[in-house]
Amino acid sequence: MFLRLSLTALALTGVALPALAQEINIYSQRQPELIQPLIDAYTAETGVTINIAHVANGMAERLQAEGARSPADLVLTVDIARLTQIVDADVVQPVDSAVLKANIPADMRDSGDRWFGITARARIVYASKDRVKPGEVTTYEDLADPKWKGRICIRSGTNDYNIALLGAMIVHHDEGYAKTWAEGIKANLARKPDGGDKDQVKAIAAGECDIALGNTYYIGQMLSSDEDRPAAEAINVIFPKFADGGSHLNVSGVAMTKSAPNKAEALKFMEWLSSDEAQAIYAEKNFEFPVKPGVARSALVQSWGDFTVDSVPLSAVAAARPAALKIMEEIDFDN
Repeated sequence: MFLRLSLTALALTGVALPALAQEINIYSQRQPELIQPLIDAYTAETGVTINIAHVANGMAERLQAEGARSPADLVLTVDIARLTQIVDADVVQPVDSAVLKANIPADMRDSGDRWFGITARARIVYASKDRVKPGEVTTYEDLADPKWKGRICIRSGTNDYNIALLGAMIVHHDEGYAKTWAEGIKANLARKPDGGDKDQVKAIAAGECDIALGNTYYIGQMLSSDEDRPAAEAINVIFPKFADGGSHLNVSGVAMTKSAPNKAEALKFMEWLSSDEAQAIYAEKNFEFPVKPGVARSALVQSWGDFTVDSVPLSAVAAARPAALKIMEEIDFDN
């Protein structure tokens, strides 16, 4: 919910909210702990109050239902599929900003200026230090090889991150190949898909499986936690690539809603998110990849080594999402 409960109450009753000076209202799909360091820094610097409502699912539907009465100025999303969904739902507006265009590369933002990537992360392999030899994992395609039978852990196949990876597989090959690949992954599972990416790391450490798919930044978070560090120290970070490409990247992003009652302040915050300061916070606090050229990754992330970013456009990955989801449902991946 919004930190200011009065705003939430008015929104739920359908009462139009007045524009409040020096405030920004955000609907966020990102985990609260990933956003708070940025909120704290911006408020300390500007005095602007930022109200966050965590909306895990149904973001587009909620904004459509609220219409012009929505209190939300901005939307923060977790991946390219969610960004595409809010654009297709026609609940966000184009933002013409020379600052955003200068700071964010063209392949990390919408061609119509309706969303802007803020951070990137790679979908990688977590591998047991004890049970997986160096060089044993090189490509995503290889994960369907029967040599991994009973050795793979993964979260739900319909999770957005896994659907995006399968969408990229469709783009690199075709739907038939991608379906066979997903079936191969399912046949190699050590257990039923369950939990989040951190849970896969813990499963490897516990000996339940040898490798898992996950996002890079979770390892940084776990290594920074006294509770999770032992599990994270039991795995190696591996950047697989597509047989004819590079490592799969996804983005978190921001967009301005059509209703945006505090449009001017919201734009300033969007631009700040693309600044050196904010990008460095993402890198150091959240272990994500900055999208602004010239801003360094954290020392920990850099220690994992360099990798080649896949050249498949994010827009193509998003376009393949319906086909990827259909495949996962057809093969009943989670069961």
